[in-house]
Amino acid sequence: MAEDSVSVSVKITEKRMVAQDICLFELRTPDGGPLAPFTPGAHLGVRVPNGEMRKYSLCNDPDETDRYVIAVKKEHGGRGGSVSLIDATSEGDEIAITAPRNDFELKPGPASYIFIAGGIGITPIRAMITHLLATRAKPFKLYYFTRTPEQMAFRDEFSAPEFRGKVVIHHDGGDPDKAYDLWPVLEEPKGAHLYCCGPRGLMEAVRDMTGHWSSAAVHFEDFGAAKARPEDNTPFAVTLARSGERFEVPVDKSILEVLREAGKTLPSSCESGTCGTCRTKLVSGEAEHRDLALAEHERARTIMICVSRAKSPELVLDL
Repeated sequence: MAEDSVSVSVKITEKRMVAQDICLFELRTPDGGPLAPFTPGAHLGVRVPNGEMRKYSLCNDPDETDRYVIAVKKEHGGRGGSVSLIDATSEGDEIAITAPRNDFELKPGPASYIFIAGGIGITPIRAMITHLLATRAKPFKLYYFTRTPEQMAFRDEFSAPEFRGKVVIHHDGGDPDKAYDLWPVLEEPKGAHLYCCGPRGLMEAVRDMTGHWSSAAVHFEDFGAAKARPEDNTPFAVTLARSGERFEVPVDKSILEVLREAGKTLPSSCESGTCGTCRTKLVSGEAEHRDLALAEHERARTIMICVSRAKSPELVLDL
């Protein structure tokens, strides 16, 4: 995802492990001055020591203006960003970040909120819950899933008496047969808005169970999990119906990236297939959908060009 190129330097003023393989970072300006404001659900771009840019959700109270707090899971099989940030930094170090950005915004209108968090997906939801508690805005219910208690960030916090009746905690030990049954929770929308962040499998299951909900009431946050490894992709062609231009999409680039490189200006935001901004009409061809934004009935004639690819040799887009 393309983050803002403007960055600021912040100091790591606190760094500690808060669960197995999860490290909390408190970030402040070097002179202790105020930081740019953020809203519940926002994230930062963080330049990690190995030079890569990574996105991490802010998990502290949005009313705090003197610090940002992120919690980072060390992904041992990932691309090295989280390992670099956790292993190669210390308290007192300065790192570069981009301004907060929000593709997972907490909407103020619904009668209530349902939050579903899997593992490190708790981070943006924690900021949302903190905000709701502070403003006493609307009722909410949190369903928080991890494999084991040891892998649960903020375990003591969400197990506290003040969350009794508002939080359901479930550990499945990594056994799909022991997964929590969400259907009774999602069967009737009842005017709620749903926010879900976690592993791709959890989010796809939630999407499947909310097909009868209004698409405006279901929100997902996904930091690029839909982008498969290049070796798992196949190349294909894209033709623009209005101009007749044809482009080859290689295994290591998205449709959006290829069209941008060709000078096309196209709307986008999250670039992880969750916000719906890059929704594009599909004229012909069979898409390989990797998004969480489209309802099943939309998929025959619509594609999210930031993450989805092709099953057929060519796609024709209404561009």
